[in-house]
Amino acid sequence: MARLARLLPPLDWGRRYTRADLASDLLAAVIVTIMLIPQSLAYAMLAGLPPQVGLYASILPLVAYALFGSSRTLAVGPVAVISLMTFAAASQVAAPGTAEFGQAALVLALLSGLCLFLMGVLQLGFLANLLSHPVISGFISASAVLIAASQLKHLLGIGGGGHALLDTLHALLEHLGEINLPTVAIGFAATAFLFWARSGLAPALRRLGLGPRTAELLSRTGPVLAVAAGIAAVAALGLETAGVRVVGAIPEGLPPLALPAFDPTLWWRLLPSAVLISLVGFVESVSVGHALAARRRQSIEPNQELLGLGAANLAAAVSGGYPVTGGFARSVVNFAAGAQTPLAGVLTAGLIALAALFLTPLLFHLPVAVLAATIVVAVLSLVDLGEVRHTWRYSKADFAAMAGTVIMVLAVGVEAGIMTGVAISVLLLLWHNSRPHFAIVGQVPGTEHFRNVKRHAVITSPRVLTIRVDESLLFTNSRWLEEMVGREVAARPGLTDVVLMCPAVNRIDATALESLELILERLRSAGIRLHLSEVKGPVTDRLAGTDFLAHLTGKIYLSQFQAMAELDPDSVRRALTRSPTAPARLAEV
Repeated sequence: MARLARLLPPLDWGRRYTRADLASDLLAAVIVTIMLIPQSLAYAMLAGLPPQVGLYASILPLVAYALFGSSRTLAVGPVAVISLMTFAAASQVAAPGTAEFGQAALVLALLSGLCLFLMGVLQLGFLANLLSHPVISGFISASAVLIAASQLKHLLGIGGGGHALLDTLHALLEHLGEINLPTVAIGFAATAFLFWARSGLAPALRRLGLGPRTAELLSRTGPVLAVAAGIAAVAALGLETAGVRVVGAIPEGLPPLALPAFDPTLWWRLLPSAVLISLVGFVESVSVGHALAARRRQSIEPNQELLGLGAANLAAAVSGGYPVTGGFARSVVNFAAGAQTPLAGVLTAGLIALAALFLTPLLFHLPVAVLAATIVVAVLSLVDLGEVRHTWRYSKADFAAMAGTVIMVLAVGVEAGIMTGVAISVLLLLWHNSRPHFAIVGQVPGTEHFRNVKRHAVITSPRVLTIRVDESLLFTNSRWLEEMVGREVAARPGLTDVVLMCPAVNRIDATALESLELILERLRSAGIRLHLSEVKGPVTDRLAGTDFLAHLTGKIYLSQFQAMAELDPDSVRRALTRSPTAPARLAEV
């Protein structure tokens, strides 16, 4: 039963569900629904799909995630970055607005769901680690800029397009003469209001006498107020005849249930994009889920999240939607509104289904410019210049990965950007591993500790060379190990022993083992013994029975102090009888 409960989390939290939990989940569902309806319409437009597709992607996927997801408060649905990636991928195989384009979006959802679900079954959540935080941060910031730029045409009421920033800006310049002034008025008024609502609406509501929590929750209804005002303005003033583009007729009813058409050629062309969408969506979702769970001293299970998100995307594929994931802003609102369990998502799905059945006629006069304003305000909050500055100061290598991602997203497109970021990160990792940190160490006077000779005033032995290796020994750095030991030994003609101090070595692969055997033979021919110290148990277990240990000229010591006490006791006595000398940098070893 416990194993089944891990697979289906409702069997766990459902046993403890109370009426108070239901009241909290229902309130959260109402708040999130109010926020989600305009967002769903806007993000579907961003993905190049009819607005009702956004509603469809916010019904069954929420129910599917509630069955398998491990987060109590994650709100699943369409999000900006995944919508942009869907548009970029589907545009490669079909023209936006065509039936083929919609079919491509369904296939992306299906393939993403299958990828996520398969990764969950195989416990492959660690694969998301290929996307480092700087790469994800740069990708999201650059995508936000690209998304905002893509919506300028709707705010200005002109044509244009393009997948890269320069293409988009060039197209806008070509159509500047077509600007529609009523559209500009509506779009920029909605943008200004939504920006103000993010920080100014809650204080205004508090001044009217509402409590802080109520005011904060109601401030999230800003997009709904903008939608209502936009509809009223167009209907009352007849702005549609003045060239203001509106959403128009939205089909009433629930989403159709059907599998995407099986086209092996189409599926194969979309598979790489689906894998990228899966990874990006998973990383974003798990990051949000971890952050919210920690606030309530709860936890989430990444591999279970893969199953939950996989089920959500499969549900989107069979119900007329497109790829979905856990959204940051929506999840924060769900959390702040008091959601206790994933049932809040199921209730949200029910309310959105009712909206799809009965409220879509009210959206006929909704200006597209208002939806564009909703997108622009939502995505610009994702641009994190502070993270760029922090990464630059802390690590130039990580900044290179971030900068490469940003440049490629803006210059070429989202898929090229994320692949560039991953490639740079992997190359930098390989470069770093090929030049691991090592230190020549000596004994700190008055202690049994051994520290770097470049950072501390230590006592060394002319007969014994101790090299502390601070990385695992792998094929990437085995040649470096040979060269480094040879160089250090050549500089010390009086050596009788070499000790490799291995407290940070977690693994020795086959290539590194061959290098150790070569080092052993070279030292033996020079009349020098090779020893190891502070080797971890699993590493010792792997070495047991190898030719290396069978021919080792020295010993494996439990500690470096024990090694030196046996190999050069005079040096150890000198160190113990001296008073400790304060190291130049105590925080470093």
